[in-house]
Amino acid sequence: MATHHVIQAALQSAVDDGVFPGAQLAVRLCGELQCVMVAGRLSSEPPGLPVQPSTIYDLASLTKSLVISTSVLLLVQRAKIALDDPVQKVLPELGGTSIGQATVRDLLTHRSGLPGWRPFYERLEAGGVVPEPSNGNQTVKQYVLKLIRDEPMIYVRGERCIYSDLGFMLLGFLVERLSGMALDYWCEEVIVRPLQADPMMFCPTAGGGHLDVTRSIVDVSRIAPTEQDDQRNRLLRGEVHDENAAAMGGVAGHAGLFGTAESVLAISGAWLRGYHGRESILDEDLVREFTTRQESIARSSWALGWDTPSAPSSSGSSFSERSFGHLGYTGTSLWIDPLCELEVVVLSNRVHPSRRNEKIKAFRPAIHDLVYREFVAARGLGLR
Repeated sequence: MATHHVIQAALQSAVDDGVFPGAQLAVRLCGELQCVMVAGRLSSEPPGLPVQPSTIYDLASLTKSLVISTSVLLLVQRAKIALDDPVQKVLPELGGTSIGQATVRDLLTHRSGLPGWRPFYERLEAGGVVPEPSNGNQTVKQYVLKLIRDEPMIYVRGERCIYSDLGFMLLGFLVERLSGMALDYWCEEVIVRPLQADPMMFCPTAGGGHLDVTRSIVDVSRIAPTEQDDQRNRLLRGEVHDENAAAMGGVAGHAGLFGTAESVLAISGAWLRGYHGRESILDEDLVREFTTRQESIARSSWALGWDTPSAPSSSGSSFSERSFGHLGYTGTSLWIDPLCELEVVVLSNRVHPSRRNEKIKAFRPAIHDLVYREFVAARGLGLR
């Protein structure tokens, strides 16, 4: 009980200090759920209802690991693609270009030569290209694929590592081509349902990003809002915060996923069980490969779609070097230490009411150090 009190106090202190309006924190150790804690409110402007364990957050770039890394591993496992295949093998529109020669591994490790970000949403708007759910957003996808194809490389592939949303947009297209399904439908059918990761979805207030996804529309009162968006001229609630993902209809490889801390744990558990060779939809050897830092690029901490700790790390100072995790721009994170079998999910909407709030940078390592100390070190598990 004392452990819970200490961590609950830290969460509440973060709310009081304006790190975020509210948050969820879930901790699982050795397969046993230790806590799901909440603090604060869904919003501060105007003041919202108290956060609940059932509150749904915009997971932002956790989409990259939870959806894309999981999907690519499953496709490799099914022999649909190999990590060292060039992406032009699946996306022939990229044939004869530098990015077309980049491999799936290059994209997963952010070493493809692509820039990190471009305001594609502005180009889509200028070109009069808008999402059309009736055709699965094929017009938008083809336009974005062309934009990435024509984007000049900013370094020679393999020589550097620059975190890239564009690379994961391509991986989203690759998953759709190989699976023959829209990304949101594939995610629901192959990841969410088998792992009982509900509620987790794209486009929660639209009942799915495409007409072939059948599920209930989420009550907007359950969803934590993100930013007051000047371009969209409204407070974003239940629609993705990321502008490029929004322009792509809310379903993209780099962002767009929504969920709760417990639904995130449902997917992280599959990775942890796979890591230890226990019953999982994910193969042990592939999980270990995907979560191992790729040493081909000096000073890079990236594994395959997952980050690993490197000082200073958002995971704090105690997680082992075998740990893997990811962050989300909206104020979300997942870190997994397979050596002590610790999983920690922190979900918040730190971008509410404005993305200019960056206090979470100091909060993240502090809360992970506290969780590790209270749940792992205090029980002597960190020495295993």
